[in-house]
Amino acid sequence: MCGIVGYIGKREITPIILGGLKRLEYRGYDSSGIAGLKAHNLHTVKSVGRLENLESDLKEEQFDVGFGIGHTRWATHGEPNAVNAHPHVDGECTIAVVHNGIIENFEVLKTWLEAKGHKFESSTDTEVLAHLISEFYYTGDLAKAVRLALHHVDGTYGLAAISKNEPDTIVAARQGSPLVVGMHDEERFLASDVAALIEHTDRVIYLQDGEMAILTADDVRIESIEGESLESEEIQVTWDLDAIERGGFEHFMLKEIYEQPNAITNSIRGRLDVERGTAVLSGLNMDDDEIKKIKRIVLTACGTSWHAGLVAEYMLEEMTRIPVEVDYASEFRYRKPIVDEETLVFAISQSGETADTLAAVKEAKKLGARTLGICNVVGSTIARECDAGIYIHAGPEIGVASTKAFTAQVSVFAMISLMLGQVRDKFKERRQAIAADLAKIPGKIEQILSLNDEIKKIAEQYADRNNALYLGRCFNFPVALEGALKLKEISYIHAEGYPAAEMKHGPIALIDKDMPVVFIATQDRIYDKIMSNIEEVRARQGRVIAIATEGDAWIGKKADHVIYIPDVDPVLVALLSVIPLQLLAYHIAVCRGCDVDKPRNLAKSVTVE
Repeated sequence: MCGIVGYIGKREITPIILGGLKRLEYRGYDSSGIAGLKAHNLHTVKSVGRLENLESDLKEEQFDVGFGIGHTRWATHGEPNAVNAHPHVDGECTIAVVHNGIIENFEVLKTWLEAKGHKFESSTDTEVLAHLISEFYYTGDLAKAVRLALHHVDGTYGLAAISKNEPDTIVAARQGSPLVVGMHDEERFLASDVAALIEHTDRVIYLQDGEMAILTADDVRIESIEGESLESEEIQVTWDLDAIERGGFEHFMLKEIYEQPNAITNSIRGRLDVERGTAVLSGLNMDDDEIKKIKRIVLTACGTSWHAGLVAEYMLEEMTRIPVEVDYASEFRYRKPIVDEETLVFAISQSGETADTLAAVKEAKKLGARTLGICNVVGSTIARECDAGIYIHAGPEIGVASTKAFTAQVSVFAMISLMLGQVRDKFKERRQAIAADLAKIPGKIEQILSLNDEIKKIAEQYADRNNALYLGRCFNFPVALEGALKLKEISYIHAEGYPAAEMKHGPIALIDKDMPVVFIATQDRIYDKIMSNIEEVRARQGRVIAIATEGDAWIGKKADHVIYIPDVDPVLVALLSVIPLQLLAYHIAVCRGCDVDKPRNLAKSVTVE
């Protein structure tokens, strides 16, 4: 959460930093700001609200050429206002700091600094960092002052600091919040996400926890917080600027919904073995004997990734007969989980930076489990922290409401289920049929996307509702949860997902003529059961929107609206049934005038606990 951009070189800083912040605005949009030199003095410009407000305020500003840092904020400590906006400066306006994360002991530090005469203006933890660095700046060496200050800090941070006395240096440090350095000729870039840099360079270094970077225009030194020189790995980014542009779509979310056929194709390419009903997943780095020793699988994640984990639970248990459980990462390490060397722990995270999921990985490793990451971002912290893992290759996802990452994650778990099933010699013919169906999923999603206009018309009829219920069973229960989450996230309609049979245990009390109820009612072994649930809603005058299998004429007599999806093996049905729900949520949000790509109070990557 929050976005950091820094630049040092020979160009005007405003267009570079502002352009980078625009690419990171999905990480936070409560307020924003830039700091640099103006007539050789430290100068900041800060604005409340969306980035266009800062852009307007900067029109009359002219920073000195050289270096600067910028920030777009998702508020943690202190309400969104100009005083609490980053960058923050010390009392003498010598040092400026931008920061992502949470300084857990900031109140203790603040009291200590106040006793030394420091005066504070904001209610943020970040301003404490600026004053703390200033307290140790007696040496005149910014990097040393940052290092000494961080020895007193408890919590998480991705930070960048500048001083008016060292106009040729930016100092950055990371502990639990991502930072990436970009290199190009005689200039250096810094950001919390590579999306802010890709316009200028494809050569990057990802900082790891406990590392500092000292940037000058033609060099970058990586050191430990203790001052030890470290070797750094330069990585070449393989996607280009077009991947993070809207490409003619009104919103990133809609673009990413439409990118799902390609995302899944990339996820399974070179991995899926249809003939043998398995997959080649060398990233797991496990031999057959190790796989056969697995007694239990734990999946840990947050949000949409947790829903993907729920689908994976059904897949893995059906295809491998290994017991599986799915944990919220935020609860995993606090409930004293029982895992050991015979437990396989999958950490699922689109960004690979989710703070709670990273903490769960560390806890699982401490307890002796083998940890595997399922991530989208190459070089991300979770990908590096895990023992091994698989990249989903969905391409950059900018929309705050995740879509293509969900289906790519589920596709990868389908392949994992096939592979583990093959090693354990389970269900060969069934595996072959599922593998054949998985190869056809991108084309079937294309068929569903052709129904966009039809789904939009349904959405228009329910955009004024304040509540909605989503119901599904088995593989479609997690889809009900995901559909409800999408509606909540971007339209602000209260929506709940339930197993359909649980409706009678409470939610049925909410149903009346104004309540839309979305049923995922595809044809499978419990189709008759969910049809009974539909009858129960109809008896109470609820409005039924059904996601159904092509050729199902009967459901058209029971539902107010039917959206048909192609037939597919039930193991893979979530990959198709979720698509109409993504489109439904999108169009309802647009009808309500909501900012789909920047929903209130949300940010794309949750890097604080």
